[in-house]
Formats: sequence, C-alpha cells, structure tokens
Amino acid sequence: MAAPARADRSPDPRALPLREVRTRLTQLVALAELTDTITVVTRDGDPRPIAAIVPASAARTAAQARADAERIAAISAGWSRRLEELHRQSSRRHAAERRALTDALAAVWAELDRRAPAGDPALTRLRAAHADLLRD
Repeated sequence: MAAPARADRSPDPRALPLREVRTRLTQLVALAELTDTITVVTRDGDPRPIAAIVPASAARTAAQARADAERIAAISAGWSRRLEELHRQSSRRHAAERRALTDALAAVWAELDRRAPAGDPALTRLRAAHADLLRD
C-alpha cells in the first residue's frame, strides 16, 4: 500500500457534478485519503456546492472544532458568571466602605463644628472640598 502523500491543500478545491461523483466515488475517496484533496460536489448544471468529499482528518478537525467551540463557550459562560459575582461583591464592598468613610467624616465635622470657632475660612474651604462626601 502506498503511503499518503500529504500535499498542501489548494485554496480552490476541485468541483465535480453529482453524476460524475457517482461514477468515480471510490477513486475520489482514495484521492482524498492519499493526496489530502478536497472535492466539492455540485448538482448537475448548478455550480453551487451541495457536499464535499474531504480527508477523514479534515472531518475530524471540524468535529473537534465544534466540540472545542462548545467547550470554550461553556468555560466562558462560567467565567462570565464568576466575574459578574465578583463585580457585585466588589460593588457592595465599595458601597459599605464609602458609607463608613462618610459616617466617619460626618463625625469629624460634627466634632470640628463643636470645637472650632464659627466662620474660620480654612474650615470653610475644607468643608467645601468635602461637600460631595457630606451630602449623604
């Protein structure tokens, strides 16, 4: 038995009408196996492809590609769920830390209001800088 001669696939596979494929099927299958050739099957008189005779390795590759795509989609969905959950946790943690900060800042300003003289320009500027945190 001859060893398969693996050649680079040509970009344009050979197209044959169905009538000719019926008479040469055994030869086309052997050609696909030995030379890694793709034959596109068309309907008689219609140039649009309806099927192909490809080497088994190419068919397995397509099946593996579909399986890989499904596996990657499942993995991606899992990571997406994990990332969404981490985002929700981070948002909750950030909101809690912001509340703690604004509560502490409000307590500091209450103490400053009690101890500092009214109308101090430095405290007025500082209060204006903290205005966005003191609105809550």
